[in-house]
Amino acid sequence: MDDYTWQQRLRARRTQERRRLSLVFLLLAAIIGAVVWYFFFFIRTPEYALEQIQTAITEHDGEKFNRYVNAELLSSRAYDDLTVDLFAYDSELTPKTRAMFEKFYIMIKPQLAEGLETASLTRITAGSWNLPEGTDILKGRQLGIDFERFLERSQVRNTTLVKVGKVEHNGHSATADIEILEEYTQTPFTLQLAMEQAEDGHWQVAYIKNYKAYLDKIAPLQNKDIADYIAATKDIVSGSNERFEVFQAHFKRLNKSKNGHLTKQQKVTIAALIEDDIIPSLQERQAKLDAAAVPAGAQYLARQRQQSTETSIKAWQHYIKGLREDSPAEFATAETLHKQELAIDLRVQDIIRHTAISKNIPNLP
Repeated sequence: MDDYTWQQRLRARRTQERRRLSLVFLLLAAIIGAVVWYFFFFIRTPEYALEQIQTAITEHDGEKFNRYVNAELLSSRAYDDLTVDLFAYDSELTPKTRAMFEKFYIMIKPQLAEGLETASLTRITAGSWNLPEGTDILKGRQLGIDFERFLERSQVRNTTLVKVGKVEHNGHSATADIEILEEYTQTPFTLQLAMEQAEDGHWQVAYIKNYKAYLDKIAPLQNKDIADYIAATKDIVSGSNERFEVFQAHFKRLNKSKNGHLTKQQKVTIAALIEDDIIPSLQERQAKLDAAAVPAGAQYLARQRQQSTETSIKAWQHYIKGLREDSPAEFATAETLHKQELAIDLRVQDIIRHTAISKNIPNLP
């Protein structure tokens, strides 16, 4: 090999090495740039906050969710929109009564707004929707409103995130479009999230700008389906009610006693009435309701009716056991279940009448 050829190969090798070094430097620069962009820029953007919220929901991370969502403000603003929506569809309120109740619901806002916040956080951490634990004020109707139905009317349990859309920046505030789907009626909608930047640079969802518009769009669709379902099942319910009025009158006659104690024969007769007539009639009514077509927006009402039937049957079964075993514990269980059934029945009536609240302002405990 002559000197010229050897020098050519040497130059070629050096050129190749320089190219390799250049590629290494470019790769390192790209990595460093990406790291700098991510840790010093991207994590201080609304887009990053939205990603973290989705991760928090997937991983059931309540702490992360609270960092990127101002849950207290979000619930407070949502409560205002939701109560306006509730009152809008209550046709039984006079203007005077409406004004009175609106003032009352301003007063109890902290409890209900906190209930919304707690229920939502429980959904994040536990992966399921449950009513707030450890508080009696949101149980039943102590605040003049059924919190279970209040939560249902918020639409949060039947709203699915589809994707994050565009994000418009405006200094330390931003607006993010979130495409969602209302599951019952399969109605698409775009929520506009108001976002604010905290002092440390991270972003939070503050409130929903057009939450009321979402409620206004969904409520009429669900109400129409509910009306159609009520009309389709009217004969089933009315016929069943007539039979149960007869059973109720018969039950009262059989329970009459001069000394307050039932005879052995009375217990046998009452148990037979429940076992042979009342429970089979409940089962028959539910079978007919199950066979009826349920419009998409009436699914919640149909489930409440089914739950009422199941709870009522369980209550009567424990009552029978109490009669046959002379067991106070079984009677107590029957009474508890009966109260639960009455609460569900009241909820069903509220849905049918579009009633927002009870007829009298309650006394707060």
